[in-house]
Amino acid sequence: MKVALAQFNAVVGDLAGNSRRLEDAARRAYAQGARLVLAPELALTGYPPEDLLLRPAFMQACADALAALADVLRDCEGLHLVVGHPHQFGERGDLRTKSVTVQQRYNAASLLAGGRVQATYCKRELPNYQVFDERRYFASGRDAGLPPLVFDCEGLRFGVVICEDAWFDEPARLARDAGAQVLCVLNASPFHLGKAEERQARMAERARDVGLPLLFSHLVGGQDEVVFDGASFALDAAGEVRARAATFAEELLVVDFDADARPVGPVAEAPDLDRQAWDALVTGVRDYLGKNGFPGAIIGLSGGIDSALVLAVAVDALGADKVRAVMMPSPYTADISWIDARDMAARLGVRYDEIDIAPMFDAFRTALAPQFAGLAEDTTEENLQARIRGTLLMALSNKTGAIVLTTGNKSEMATGYCTLYGDMAGGFAVIKDVAKTLVYRLANWRNAQGAEVIPQRIITRPPSAELRPDQTDQDSLPPYEVLDAILARYMEDDQSVEQIVAAGFERADVERVTRLIKINEYKRRQAPVGIRITHRAFGRDWRYPITSRFRA
Repeated sequence: MKVALAQFNAVVGDLAGNSRRLEDAARRAYAQGARLVLAPELALTGYPPEDLLLRPAFMQACADALAALADVLRDCEGLHLVVGHPHQFGERGDLRTKSVTVQQRYNAASLLAGGRVQATYCKRELPNYQVFDERRYFASGRDAGLPPLVFDCEGLRFGVVICEDAWFDEPARLARDAGAQVLCVLNASPFHLGKAEERQARMAERARDVGLPLLFSHLVGGQDEVVFDGASFALDAAGEVRARAATFAEELLVVDFDADARPVGPVAEAPDLDRQAWDALVTGVRDYLGKNGFPGAIIGLSGGIDSALVLAVAVDALGADKVRAVMMPSPYTADISWIDARDMAARLGVRYDEIDIAPMFDAFRTALAPQFAGLAEDTTEENLQARIRGTLLMALSNKTGAIVLTTGNKSEMATGYCTLYGDMAGGFAVIKDVAKTLVYRLANWRNAQGAEVIPQRIITRPPSAELRPDQTDQDSLPPYEVLDAILARYMEDDQSVEQIVAAGFERADVERVTRLIKINEYKRRQAPVGIRITHRAFGRDWRYPITSRFRA
């Protein structure tokens, strides 16, 4: 008995394209002898479809696509395909006469076989934390009145649950009690560092709890700010890994069951955290540009570590021919900055241009001189330089169609060390969720993978925005090791100021960093979307009020 886990990269809303790819995966699996194919959660629509689910036309299109997919596979005799999709019960009435049957939407999975939809299961446990917002869109499967989805295929009985269901006891036990001999878990579980290990450990607990082998079919690819890491797997009843697909790659993982109903298949190596982070960033850039039709990327290359890391990620994601670097020196740019920028661009083979912003900076200062008479220079003049650069990059983007990739990191986004309409100007924030200390780690990791693509001096020199003479970041911020540790405790783990101080951090540092986080929410609301790689990013899972006087 062979089962295939169809780990594929769905595109949200592309019902026809996703259907074709599901059909192709099912036919390839069938040709390899598999008679059961498990697709991921909401594979038909891509995940998350968000407010598309609120459109009646979208829900009807999903129902039509599901029926068509079942029909097109009717020639594969004996094939069973389990596919995730949104589902709706009831019929809509006439709003003018108030004769309306309330239609409940469900996050569902259906069994397709013999040319039709044989049965449907509705997800029972709806996550509503971190990036998840499922209770906005779906009712619990407890309300659907459907029995567990358990079916026979080639002499084995398979029970189906969906993602969050498998983190709780009840859904899996109901499937087992209905006769399931193998538990099938359909998933769209957004990536963050450490999530793969946590996910596998929890599924091992579930397999042991119900005493059944477990098959875990997972999405891969990027969707706006979230990425999915794949790594679909099969566990035996003791929770041991018996097969695993690659991470951050599409794969059709074929799992065989031996005479004792134990899964057997290839086991891909689990990458370390730095590799996971790099692959997540590459996947996010590749799919954001590819799925949205951007022909390439433009990066303001400063000679500093952040833009260097973004450039390296972009080239790995898109290829050098689709990436352009622009160096825009000011009167405060050190010679080593443009030397290192030229060096790195040459190493990666990207187009490289230089635009001197000194004449424009002088023109702005001259125009503003009467308004600024008697006032000392301050961050205003610094921000002018950043905004000139942002304007130039956006002009190049408008002219070429390429998207500007911003280069601000999580530490800067947290503390407001970024300029609205300046270095924040762009379409996609690649390292928005990468703390400065991780920026350095990833730069060194990438250089260790072969040819050194980031010049060593970029990594070792003190970081500086170079917006005034002899400026360094640490002039006004705690050391990044301290800053990032406070940021992780306060922003990611919800610790209070007092808890962080009790952990050994200087009160002045804690109060300064947390104050900066609070007062700069207005900037983050205007920042471009960026790739989420931690369990708490500035984006979908950070929803703090701009106007707030809570200070603890």
